[in-house]
Amino acid sequence: MVIAGDAPIVNAMTIDVEDYFHVSAFDDVIPRHRWDGLESRVCANTERLLDIFESTGVRATFFVLGWVAQRFPRLVNEIAAAGHEIASHGYGHRLVYDLTQAAFRDDVRQSKDLLESITGRPVYGYRAPSYSVTAQSLWALDVLMEEGFSYDASIFPIHHDRYGIPQSPRHPYRLQRTHSVIEAPASTVQCGPVNLPVAGGGYFRILPYAWTRWGIRRINAREHAPAIFYLHPWEIDPDQPRLPAPLLSRFRHYCNLSRTESRLRALLNDFEFSTLATVLGRAGFDVAGVESVPARRLVS
Repeated sequence: MVIAGDAPIVNAMTIDVEDYFHVSAFDDVIPRHRWDGLESRVCANTERLLDIFESTGVRATFFVLGWVAQRFPRLVNEIAAAGHEIASHGYGHRLVYDLTQAAFRDDVRQSKDLLESITGRPVYGYRAPSYSVTAQSLWALDVLMEEGFSYDASIFPIHHDRYGIPQSPRHPYRLQRTHSVIEAPASTVQCGPVNLPVAGGGYFRILPYAWTRWGIRRINAREHAPAIFYLHPWEIDPDQPRLPAPLLSRFRHYCNLSRTESRLRALLNDFEFSTLATVLGRAGFDVAGVESVPARRLVS
């Protein structure tokens, strides 16, 4: 569902708040029992993003990892106090399709309860680590509904070696299996039968900035729809420790870290952004806690 008309398109800026050693590609390199012994850089990097957003007047959705929130509750309150949306990235950064339903429920419940206890505000949104809600883990959407989430942002409609459901809708929609949960997929552009990613993350760092700018402009102008962009705090940190991961993982993680901040500033200058809950509300979806804008000539 997309908005038609002359109103300016406001895109969604989303941040997955995790540290550099939480990345799924490093699971075999850094065992979880070592996490607490590593240098943490998530607070400084996230605060840097907060400064950038404050200077540009942007409000974003921060999908906070429960592991981070438990150790740095001040950071969560700092994000919320700056007017940003707090959402859940789960607790332990485990891939959904590697969990049982019971283990997934425990993970998201622990994270949601923790974030709500820190901020005193309800948490409505969830994003799985590494977009790991795939065709084999769609049961996770039922769990999210049962645990009281209003929207999910875990499905990437592309082909990828770790994630993706390429046949999924490309724009936000209400899930048929739950009816009450909205799916907000990471943004792509459609080229023939193939969806190509323009949503951020590694695609933002590795590919030229012109690709992201072209993709978001195309989504806004041709499809009259908002883009959903994502980034991690560690992606603006070129001085982070280097981990001995496989070559492909190192390339994906470390490529162009020194260019990310300047590209982000260019992106914020070129487009309008707000929280994901706000963007969904402007599109006519009823997200709890957000006043939805009456649908303006909505096109399905």
